[in-house]
Amino acid sequence: MKHTLAVLVENKSGVLSRVASLFSRRGYNIDSLAVGVTEDPDISRITIVVHGDDHVLEQVTKQLNKLIDVIKVSDIGADDAVERELALIKVAADVDTRSEIMQIANIFRARIVDVAPKSMTVEVTGDENKIQAIEKLLRQFGIKEMVRTGKIAMVRGPKKV
Repeated sequence: MKHTLAVLVENKSGVLSRVASLFSRRGYNIDSLAVGVTEDPDISRITIVVHGDDHVLEQVTKQLNKLIDVIKVSDIGADDAVERELALIKVAADVDTRSEIMQIANIFRARIVDVAPKSMTVEVTGDENKIQAIEKLLRQFGIKEMVRTGKIAMVRGPKKV
């Protein structure tokens, strides 16, 4: 089972390293990791997706809360949340295939952000399933390069984290 954790930390150097090493010391794999400053420039938010049962989640949460720079840890996977990822996908494209790639991009509400003589770069945002679906369709043209962000998420409604 995948769990999405929102970890508020002090925005200082070395904090991400301490959080990541906590996972590696315990042998837990991080499926996705995204870090960014919050509305308060002194606080960063780390969104971590970790695979494991409730016991793993409890252990990770307890260990994170022991770190001095951690302000708050929340499991937002169980709540009604808004989740997004971003992917940039560079696809082989020639004169004959450009229009078909553009149609696929339009269906997924993606954008063409770069056009070169032999490739096109598509930017798509959405949940994990949407990213996987457009990737699968674009593979037929030949994906030259792809990069994805980690998942970012927040609970719907009033601020909880």
